[in-house]
Amino acid sequence: MSLPCTPLTASGRISGTPRTFTSTPLLLPKVSQAVIPLSVNQCGQRINPLHPPGVKRRTVSLETFAAHHHNQQRAVVMQQKEYNRYHQSWQRPFYGSVAEKEEYRREIRQLLKRQMSQQWESQRYALFNRAKEGEAAREAERQATLQDLEKQSARSRFLRAFRDENKKLMEIQWKEKRLAKSLDSLRERELLQYNPINWSCTLK
Repeated sequence: MSLPCTPLTASGRISGTPRTFTSTPLLLPKVSQAVIPLSVNQCGQRINPLHPPGVKRRTVSLETFAAHHHNQQRAVVMQQKEYNRYHQSWQRPFYGSVAEKEEYRREIRQLLKRQMSQQWESQRYALFNRAKEGEAAREAERQATLQDLEKQSARSRFLRAFRDENKKLMEIQWKEKRLAKSLDSLRERELLQYNPINWSCTLK
């Protein structure tokens, strides 16, 4: 879409023949009406007013009315399409034909089925995760129980070894005491042989 060229006259105090500038016509794409569905009717890309298509170099005589008008029409058409899409979504079940109402009901049923399937899938996934977490917890508890049993058995072995060593030491001490007592008894008997009278009552 393009607007007709308008000659521009330079105004000023300079006397003489006024200079005129002619704007370059723009080759803008045509914006379709909003009655066609959005999937068929494409509005095109937004145009940069300072660099419109068909103009290789920007000059002082460049007019941006056509580009701004194209962008404004494009925005209006897109707003109309969005308005039609929003209102057509709820017009079918109330004001549509029998086939459209049945199609709307079928879409609603399919949507509900899809939501139910997604909910069931999420529930199955959650149940699977809970079962997996429970199995992991039981395995961790079993490993902890085995570690506790291993620690208890190691402690029992250590205590038995400690008990056996103490028993051996006590037996050695008892044996040394008996040996020392027997040696003392022999020494006292020998002393009694040399001095049968025990004046101090220290020998027996």
